[in-house]
Amino acid sequence: MNVTIVDYNSGNISSVINSFKEVAKDKVNIEVTSDLEKIKSSDKVVLPGQGSFKSCIEALNSIKGLVDTLNEFAINSKKPLLGICVGLQMFADIGYEEIETKGLGWISGKVSKINNQNNKYKLPHIGWNEINILKGSKIFKDIENNSHMYFVHSYEFIPNDKSVTAATTDYSSNIVCAIEKENIFGTQFHPEKSDKIGLKIIDNFINL
Repeated sequence: MNVTIVDYNSGNISSVINSFKEVAKDKVNIEVTSDLEKIKSSDKVVLPGQGSFKSCIEALNSIKGLVDTLNEFAINSKKPLLGICVGLQMFADIGYEEIETKGLGWISGKVSKINNQNNKYKLPHIGWNEINILKGSKIFKDIENNSHMYFVHSYEFIPNDKSVTAATTDYSSNIVCAIEKENIFGTQFHPEKSDKIGLKIIDNFINL
């Protein structure tokens, strides 16, 4: 089996790479690339994201054919894809970080700044927070509800269809922190930085 982590110059993804390799060991081939043919032929794809919504979308678009290849992989071929942090946010139709920016449009919704309630809640939201698992998501198999995950973000993904929400976290409001729609999965938190429970989520994705 081949799992491809898309490297599109979106920031430091070494912790993502190391975590997937730790879980995969020698049983699964972990490829880190932006090569379109390797992405197309992969069994599963991981789309990380670090920085702003705008900068990540621009980085994707800067590699000719990459967005079309990801669309083919996730939407047409319906192969499993996991978005992490801004990787999840880019599933949306539109994002409002810095300026209004068009997203991938895979899951209808928007990305907006977290309401910090007049500075009652610090932004960015950094650190460990409990998650509330809302449905039997495949990536949360054998994960206890109210487990703690590690977050670093100031913006939240707000889907139009709430049924895609796999988990929420309470920070200013109930923020969507994981989604699942058929073959498309995403986490706002960082499983690669969430200790053994995060590694279990990665393991669940690899073994879909």
